[in-house]
Amino acid sequence: MLADAHTTLAWVVVLANGLVGCWALAAHVVEPLRHRSLWVVVAIAQGLLFVEVALGAARLSQLEGDAPEFHTFYGFLTLVGVAILYGYRSQLDQWRYVLYGGGSLFIMGLAIRAMTLDATPVIS
Repeated sequence: MLADAHTTLAWVVVLANGLVGCWALAAHVVEPLRHRSLWVVVAIAQGLLFVEVALGAARLSQLEGDAPEFHTFYGFLTLVGVAILYGYRSQLDQWRYVLYGGGSLFIMGLAIRAMTLDATPVIS
């Protein structure tokens, strides 16, 4: 059940970050798209990412064997991506929509990469 939740939420994270990435990039060019609800959806997409990583960590604690190194690496790298976006938001205020657009699409790519790697633990 935990594995199914982890897989399903992974797709939700990919789709949500893809959506906000495209929306933010479009908002950089089309001013009417610059709405407060964009930032609410960004927060939701990034919050779901933290839940996804927590589900993955809980799943790993139930399994025997070594953690799948690169799947875990890319999973946690997505959280680093969120931290980088948050850290640069003030310094790049005039480029905030591009920062979050490109950053959200990058996070989506990292999540897809994590999904394509074998998530089965390595039994030693």
